[in-house]
Amino acid sequence: MKKSQTFAKQILQFNKTLSLNTLALPAGFKLINPYNGNQKDQVNKITTAFYQKYYNDTKPRRLILGSSPARQGSAVTGVPFEDAKHLQNETGIFIDKFHINKSSSGFLYDVINEYGGCQQFYSDFYMNFVCPLGIAKINANGKEVNCNYYENKKIQAILLPFIIESIRNQINFGIDTSICYCIGSGENYAFLSKLNEQ
Repeated sequence: MKKSQTFAKQILQFNKTLSLNTLALPAGFKLINPYNGNQKDQVNKITTAFYQKYYNDTKPRRLILGSSPARQGSAVTGVPFEDAKHLQNETGIFIDKFHINKSSSGFLYDVINEYGGCQQFYSDFYMNFVCPLGIAKINANGKEVNCNYYENKKIQAILLPFIIESIRNQINFGIDTSICYCIGSGENYAFLSKLNEQ
């Protein structure tokens, strides 16, 4: 961790590096990058307001990793696991075409409330994804559907260097590496466990 920089500043700088990402996926797949998309200015305002509210300090935190952001959820807003209504209440900023994933956000808020509320939870934990950018797959009907990094071995191989670099960069924010919490007990957990052993 750069002691002179707050956790918030490091997260926002990391997001800025994601905005420069030019990784190309094979035909039938695409990366969803909220940091350089059509709503990047709104995303920048939301992420800045959110992270400065909860991470404007140099305190170490533990890492919680999901797999990949949903294409109409966190992949659009830039704040992992947060739903539209809560983000709008937190920041006063609305993002168009954002669909709430009630099961993910509902579970998160249950955990946060049990822990003592947002201030307490976010002062101890930082949440993101193994693959911090969303992935969409074009299905047989020509529609975009969510795709996790582990669903296609070719996609996973292409993303692997980016995933490793992203995790390393985030650890440098001041992450307590004694433990990492994984959302998902299946393929996401298996992938992270194997990565950790290497």
